[in-house]
Amino acid sequence: MAKILIVEDDTSIAAIERDYLEIDGFEVEIAEDGRVGLAKGCTGAFDLILLDLMLPGMDGFSVCRKLREKLDVPILMVTARREDIDKIRGLGLGADDYIEKPFSPSVLVARVKANLAQYERLAGKKKAPSEITLGTVQLNTDTHRVFIDGREISLKNKEYELLLFLMLNVDMVFDRETLYEKVWGLEAMGDNATVAVHINRLREKIEQDPSNPRYIETVWGAGYRFRG
Repeated sequence: MAKILIVEDDTSIAAIERDYLEIDGFEVEIAEDGRVGLAKGCTGAFDLILLDLMLPGMDGFSVCRKLREKLDVPILMVTARREDIDKIRGLGLGADDYIEKPFSPSVLVARVKANLAQYERLAGKKKAPSEITLGTVQLNTDTHRVFIDGREISLKNKEYELLLFLMLNVDMVFDRETLYEKVWGLEAMGDNATVAVHINRLREKIEQDPSNPRYIETVWGAGYRFRG
Protein backbone atom coordinates (compact mmCIF):
# COMPACT_ATOMS: atom_id res chain seq x y z
CA MET A 1 0.00 0.00 0.00
CA ALA A 2 1.55 3.27 -1.12
CA LYS A 3 1.67 6.10 1.42
CA ILE A 4 0.75 9.62 0.31
CA LEU A 5 1.52 12.84 2.16
CA ILE A 6 -0.87 15.73 1.48
CA VAL A 7 0.55 19.14 2.40
CA GLU A 8 -2.50 21.42 2.20
CA ASP A 9 -3.80 24.11 4.56
CA ASP A 10 -7.37 24.08 3.19
CA THR A 11 -8.89 21.34 5.34
CA SER A 12 -11.87 20.76 3.05
CA ILE A 13 -9.67 20.22 -0.02
CA ALA A 14 -7.27 18.03 1.95
CA ALA A 15 -10.19 15.92 3.19
CA ILE A 16 -11.52 15.39 -0.34
CA GLU A 17 -8.08 14.41 -1.61
CA ARG A 18 -7.61 12.04 1.33
CA ASP A 19 -11.02 10.40 0.93
CA TYR A 20 -10.62 9.69 -2.78
CA LEU A 21 -7.11 8.37 -2.34
CA GLU A 22 -8.11 6.14 0.57
CA ILE A 23 -11.02 4.74 -1.47
CA ASP A 24 -8.41 3.66 -4.03
CA GLY A 25 -6.38 1.90 -1.36
CA PHE A 26 -3.73 4.49 -0.52
CA GLU A 27 -2.63 5.29 3.02
CA VAL A 28 -2.78 9.05 3.54
CA GLU A 29 -1.47 11.60 6.03
CA ILE A 30 -2.19 15.33 6.01
CA ALA A 31 0.03 18.24 7.02
CA GLU A 32 -1.62 21.67 7.18
CA ASP A 33 1.58 23.70 7.49
CA GLY A 34 4.65 23.95 5.26
CA ARG A 35 7.14 23.27 8.03
CA VAL A 36 5.16 20.30 9.33
CA GLY A 37 4.90 18.96 5.78
CA LEU A 38 8.65 19.29 5.32
CA ALA A 39 9.36 17.49 8.58
CA LYS A 40 6.97 14.65 7.74
CA GLY A 41 8.23 14.35 4.19
CA CYS A 42 11.87 14.19 5.26
CA THR A 43 11.18 11.07 7.31
CA GLY A 44 11.16 9.14 4.04
CA ALA A 45 7.96 7.37 5.03
CA PHE A 46 5.97 8.42 1.94
CA ASP A 47 5.89 7.16 -1.64
CA LEU A 48 4.48 10.40 -3.12
CA ILE A 49 3.86 13.93 -1.86
CA LEU A 50 0.99 16.22 -2.90
CA LEU A 51 2.21 19.73 -2.18
CA ASP A 52 0.15 22.92 -2.22
CA LEU A 53 2.00 26.14 -3.09
CA MET A 54 0.32 28.61 -0.75
CA LEU A 55 1.05 27.35 2.74
CA PRO A 56 1.49 28.89 6.19
CA GLY A 57 4.86 28.53 7.86
CA MET A 58 6.78 27.84 4.64
CA ASP A 59 5.62 28.20 1.04
CA GLY A 60 5.40 25.22 -1.28
CA PHE A 61 8.38 26.29 -3.40
CA SER A 62 10.67 26.25 -0.37
CA VAL A 63 9.26 22.96 0.86
CA CYS A 64 9.75 21.38 -2.58
CA ARG A 65 13.35 22.53 -2.83
CA LYS A 66 14.25 21.19 0.61
CA LEU A 67 12.40 17.90 0.05
CA ARG A 68 14.16 17.34 -3.26
CA GLU A 69 17.54 17.75 -1.56
CA LYS A 70 16.75 14.66 0.53
CA LEU A 71 14.14 12.63 -1.37
CA ASP A 72 13.75 11.04 -4.77
CA VAL A 73 10.00 10.29 -4.58
CA PRO A 74 7.43 11.94 -6.89
CA ILE A 75 6.30 15.43 -5.83
CA LEU A 76 3.06 16.77 -7.34
CA MET A 77 2.41 20.48 -6.88
CA VAL A 78 -1.20 21.53 -6.44
CA THR A 79 -2.21 25.17 -6.82
CA ALA A 80 -4.88 27.60 -7.93
CA ARG A 81 -2.21 29.86 -9.45
CA ARG A 82 -2.17 29.54 -13.23
CA GLU A 83 0.86 31.62 -14.18
CA ASP A 84 3.40 29.68 -16.26
CA ILE A 85 6.23 31.24 -14.26
CA ASP A 86 4.97 29.43 -11.15
CA LYS A 87 4.93 26.14 -13.03
CA ILE A 88 8.41 26.72 -14.39
CA ARG A 89 9.71 27.59 -10.94
CA GLY A 90 8.06 24.58 -9.28
CA LEU A 91 9.22 22.11 -11.90
CA GLY A 92 12.67 23.65 -11.83
CA LEU A 93 12.86 23.02 -8.08
CA GLY A 94 12.24 19.33 -8.64
CA ALA A 95 8.46 18.82 -8.78
CA ASP A 96 7.48 15.98 -11.10
CA ASP A 97 4.02 17.19 -12.10
CA TYR A 98 1.57 20.07 -11.68
CA ILE A 99 -2.16 19.97 -10.93
CA GLU A 100 -4.30 23.10 -11.12
CA LYS A 101 -7.25 23.81 -8.84
CA PRO A 102 -10.11 23.23 -9.30
CA PHE A 103 -9.58 19.64 -10.35
CA SER A 104 -11.66 16.50 -10.53
CA PRO A 105 -10.78 14.14 -7.66
CA SER A 106 -10.75 11.26 -10.14
CA VAL A 107 -8.16 13.11 -12.23
CA LEU A 108 -6.07 13.68 -9.12
CA VAL A 109 -6.13 9.97 -8.28
CA ALA A 110 -5.23 9.08 -11.87
CA ARG A 111 -2.27 11.48 -11.87
CA VAL A 112 -1.07 10.07 -8.54
CA LYS A 113 -1.27 6.52 -9.87
CA ALA A 114 0.51 7.43 -13.10
CA ASN A 115 3.38 9.18 -11.33
CA LEU A 116 3.79 6.29 -8.89
CA ALA A 117 3.74 3.76 -11.73
CA GLN A 118 6.36 5.67 -13.68
CA TYR A 119 8.57 6.05 -10.62
CA GLU A 120 8.28 2.37 -9.70
CA ARG A 121 8.95 1.31 -13.28
CA LEU A 122 12.11 3.40 -13.41
CA ALA A 123 13.33 2.44 -9.93
CA GLY A 124 12.52 -1.24 -10.40
CA LYS A 125 14.39 -1.92 -13.62
CA LYS A 126 16.61 -5.00 -13.21
CA LYS A 127 18.76 -5.69 -16.25
CA ALA A 128 22.36 -5.87 -17.34
CA PRO A 129 24.20 -2.56 -17.58
CA SER A 130 23.51 -0.89 -20.88
CA GLU A 131 24.83 2.33 -22.30
CA ILE A 132 23.48 4.64 -24.96
CA THR A 133 25.99 7.00 -26.50
CA LEU A 134 24.97 9.67 -29.00
CA GLY A 135 27.56 12.29 -29.77
CA THR A 136 28.99 13.49 -26.48
CA VAL A 137 25.95 12.30 -24.48
CA GLN A 138 26.36 8.99 -22.66
CA LEU A 139 23.48 7.46 -20.66
CA ASN A 140 23.71 4.32 -18.53
CA THR A 141 20.30 2.69 -18.11
CA ASP A 142 21.44 0.52 -15.21
CA THR A 143 22.94 3.21 -12.99
CA HIS A 144 20.80 6.09 -14.36
CA ARG A 145 23.96 8.16 -14.73
CA VAL A 146 24.40 10.64 -17.58
CA PHE A 147 27.69 12.06 -18.84
CA ILE A 148 28.44 14.91 -21.23
CA ASP A 149 31.96 14.79 -22.65
CA GLY A 150 32.85 12.46 -19.78
CA ARG A 151 31.51 14.88 -17.15
CA GLU A 152 28.62 13.55 -15.07
CA ILE A 153 25.51 15.72 -14.84
CA SER A 154 22.65 15.53 -12.35
CA LEU A 155 19.11 15.00 -13.68
CA LYS A 156 15.77 14.90 -11.89
CA ASN A 157 13.62 11.77 -12.37
CA LYS A 158 11.47 13.10 -15.18
CA GLU A 159 14.42 14.81 -16.87
CA TYR A 160 16.18 11.45 -16.98
CA GLU A 161 13.10 9.61 -18.27
CA LEU A 162 12.49 12.21 -20.96
CA LEU A 163 16.11 12.09 -22.11
CA LEU A 164 16.07 8.29 -22.12
CA PHE A 165 12.88 8.16 -24.19
CA LEU A 166 14.23 10.64 -26.74
CA MET A 167 17.59 8.87 -27.01
CA LEU A 168 15.90 5.49 -27.45
CA ASN A 169 13.90 7.01 -30.31
CA VAL A 170 16.67 9.05 -31.91
CA ASP A 171 15.65 11.26 -34.86
CA MET A 172 11.93 10.58 -34.29
CA VAL A 173 9.67 13.62 -33.75
CA PHE A 174 7.19 13.64 -30.86
CA ASP A 175 4.64 16.31 -30.00
CA ARG A 176 4.15 17.49 -26.42
CA GLU A 177 1.03 15.40 -25.86
CA THR A 178 2.79 12.20 -26.91
CA LEU A 179 5.82 12.96 -24.77
CA TYR A 180 3.58 13.60 -21.76
CA GLU A 181 1.78 10.30 -22.31
CA LYS A 182 5.01 8.32 -22.74
CA VAL A 183 6.99 9.87 -19.88
CA TRP A 184 4.32 10.93 -17.38
CA GLY A 185 1.92 8.12 -18.26
CA LEU A 186 -1.41 9.86 -18.83
CA GLU A 187 -3.08 10.46 -22.17
CA ALA A 188 -4.41 13.99 -22.77
CA MET A 189 -4.45 14.85 -19.06
CA GLY A 190 -1.17 16.72 -18.78
CA ASP A 191 -0.14 20.34 -18.96
CA ASN A 192 1.96 21.03 -22.06
CA ALA A 193 4.01 23.50 -20.02
CA THR A 194 5.36 20.54 -18.04
CA VAL A 195 6.96 19.04 -21.16
CA ALA A 196 8.31 22.40 -22.35
CA VAL A 197 9.89 23.14 -18.98
CA HIS A 198 11.62 19.76 -18.86
CA ILE A 199 12.88 20.15 -22.43
CA ASN A 200 14.37 23.52 -21.51
CA ARG A 201 15.96 22.12 -18.34
CA LEU A 202 17.52 19.26 -20.31
CA ARG A 203 18.92 21.68 -22.85
CA GLU A 204 20.49 23.75 -20.10
CA LYS A 205 22.24 20.64 -18.80
CA ILE A 206 23.34 18.81 -21.96
CA GLU A 207 23.69 21.49 -24.63
CA GLN A 208 26.78 23.63 -25.06
CA ASP A 209 24.51 26.41 -26.34
CA PRO A 210 20.91 25.86 -25.11
CA SER A 211 19.61 28.63 -27.41
CA ASN A 212 21.03 26.77 -30.41
CA PRO A 213 20.69 23.10 -29.40
CA ARG A 214 22.77 20.41 -31.03
CA TYR A 215 20.80 17.47 -29.64
CA ILE A 216 17.23 18.29 -28.55
CA GLU A 217 15.79 20.01 -31.57
CA THR A 218 12.45 21.80 -31.87
CA VAL A 219 10.65 20.83 -35.07
CA TRP A 220 8.31 23.76 -35.50
CA GLY A 221 4.68 22.74 -35.69
CA ALA A 222 5.50 19.12 -34.92
CA GLY A 223 7.35 18.73 -31.62
CA TYR A 224 10.82 17.66 -30.50
CA ARG A 225 13.44 15.14 -31.47
CA PHE A 226 16.88 14.01 -30.36
CA ARG A 227 19.28 14.33 -33.28
CA GLY A 228 21.76 11.49 -33.58
